[in-house]
Formats: sequence, structure tokens, C-alpha cells
Amino acid sequence: MTEKTVSVEEVLKHNTREDLWIVVKDNVFDITKFIEAHPGGEEVLVDLAGQDASGPFEDVGHSEDAQEMLKNFHVGKLVKTEGGPELPTKGAFSDSKCYDSSQPIHPAMWIFVVAMIGAYIAFRTYFIK
Repeated sequence: MTEKTVSVEEVLKHNTREDLWIVVKDNVFDITKFIEAHPGGEEVLVDLAGQDASGPFEDVGHSEDAQEMLKNFHVGKLVKTEGGPELPTKGAFSDSKCYDSSQPIHPAMWIFVVAMIGAYIAFRTYFIK
């Protein structure tokens, strides 16, 4: 028996809370009925509707039970066509304002660090004998 194939165009159509498909590792899942039961809240899933959710799914570190449960919602295998539309992807932290370690530390932060060290030394000197 051959596995059903699903086009990127088809996945893109299922992008609402009432009709929610996601892709994880090139497998398409209809998780519409799972939205309310999702332990991480429904907004996480709705935010990924009609998209490739492989990154966020892996980044969260879902248990083996969760990965097994996902199989119950399997629709088919994603098929990409050359020159066709791309499936949107999101990293788990793509929209957040996470600290970027490649950026230098702002000079004002050094003032704060020095002040905290000074406060610690003053506290130790005057209050701990």
C-alpha cells in the first residue's frame, strides 16, 4: 500500500484553529482535534498552523510518548515541487527577543556589573564580621 502524499499547497490551506495541519520531518499531521488537549496550550499550535513545525517540535524536546501520539494524526508524506511554494518554518525562538551572544555588551552593563561587585564588597565589609 502506498502512502498518501500531500503537496505544500494543500498544507498551506489548513492554517486555522478550526482546520490545523503541521509538518514535522516531512510528515503531514492534522492536529485539529488535539488543539485543546495540547499540554503547551493551543496558541503554540495555532501559531504553527500550515507550516513546517519540525524545528519547534524538536527544540521543545517532546517525549517518546508525544512522538508516538503524533502518529495518530498522520495524513501523509509532504511532497515539494520544484519552483513551487515553500512551506513557512519557524524556530522555537524566532519571534522572541533572545540575547544574541554575538553582540558586544553595552557599556552601561559594565557600570551595573561594577556597581554590583562594589555593593557586594561593601556588604561583606560592613555587615559580616
